[in-house]
Amino acid sequence: MDDEEPLLPPSEEPAEELERLARETLEAQSGTADPAGARRRCQRVIDLYAQGGVRDARDHFHAAWVMLCGETQGHYSMARMFARRAAELGEERAWTLLAMAWDRWLVASGRPQRFGTQIIKQNGRWSLGAVEPTVSDLQRALYAVPPLYVQRQRAEQLQQQERAEPE
Repeated sequence: MDDEEPLLPPSEEPAEELERLARETLEAQSGTADPAGARRRCQRVIDLYAQGGVRDARDHFHAAWVMLCGETQGHYSMARMFARRAAELGEERAWTLLAMAWDRWLVASGRPQRFGTQIIKQNGRWSLGAVEPTVSDLQRALYAVPPLYVQRQRAEQLQQQERAEPE
């Protein structure tokens, strides 16, 4: 082997790659915004899906996480599809992802969210924005989403944290 050749990373199975992409997505959420990285991860999930690499409940769950943190309504729609399939295949954690993807898609389309999972900044203030009033806390619980008053408290805590940070 030539010493000048770059070493190729060991090949990953699709399930391992999806798990890694989901982990990278979660790590990216706690850092500075990286839209190029999010686009790359979303495109890779789309490619894996097209190749039949998204197979079981865990794969669908990991794919949903990546797509949930995408940029477009198409990404959010795919997140919803992956989360629904993961839930159907028995991944209990996917119900919350399904609610989050549904809400993110609704917010991106300018409509009220159903479950109140998306904290958004409007007019310089963190809030839930418009939330569909006909969805009950019982319905939220079916998706493992906290009651609306808890979600509103989280938005208020975020607002207070932002005010307390030095500029």
